[in-house]
Parts: sequence; C-alpha cells; structure tokens
Amino acid sequence: MSWIRNRPLGIVLRVQLFLTLAVMSVVVVLSDLHSAISAMLGGMVSLISSAVFAIIISHHKGYTAGEAIRTAVRAELIKISLIVILLWIVFKNFEGINVFAFIGTFILTVLAHSMALFVSDNIK
Repeated sequence: MSWIRNRPLGIVLRVQLFLTLAVMSVVVVLSDLHSAISAMLGGMVSLISSAVFAIIISHHKGYTAGEAIRTAVRAELIKISLIVILLWIVFKNFEGINVFAFIGTFILTVLAHSMALFVSDNIK
C-alpha cells in the first residue's frame, strides 16, 4: 500500500526530487560541494513538506465538500508550519549556507508543487 494515493501529487513529488538533483548537479559543477549541499537542503525542505501534504490528502476519507475543504486546509496549514520549522532548523544549524542556492532551489521546488493542478488524475 502506497502512502500517497493521489497520482498528481505523487508525480509532483518525483518532479521536485528531480529538480533538486538537477540543481545540485549544476551547482556542484559551477560552484562547490558546499553550495550543492545548500541546494539539496532547500529542495528537501520543500519536498518533505510536500510529501506530508500529499500523505494527509491521500488519507482523506470524507465524502462531502466541507470535509474535503477541511482536509485541504489542515494539510496546507501543516505544510506551511513544517516549512517554517524546517527553514528555521536549516538556518539555525548550518552556518555558512549558500543562501542563493538554498532559497533558489526551495522556491523552484515550491513552484513545482503548484503544478499538481495541471497533472491529470486519469491514467489512460
């Protein structure tokens, strides 16, 4: 049994992982390993929070519009809270982080999460 049963969110998580790895690869070539690690951390903040969001959405059991909205709002609040906590952890514990690589990768992967609306749930 998969933790994420929502096909569009599963695809978006894979895209976020791919983007993180791609940015890391480019950054390590253009800069250094330290900057690549910063890019990885930025992508992981977004990826982890998106995964938690997807798990909550995938386990929604309500059938009314109100229940669906409550689940979506709760999942989004948890995602935002997790982002804030993870950003704080990174900035608190990693001195000398390459902020450009970190925030750039974070923003890129957050934008990729919004692309879930464009992924069809139909597998034909």
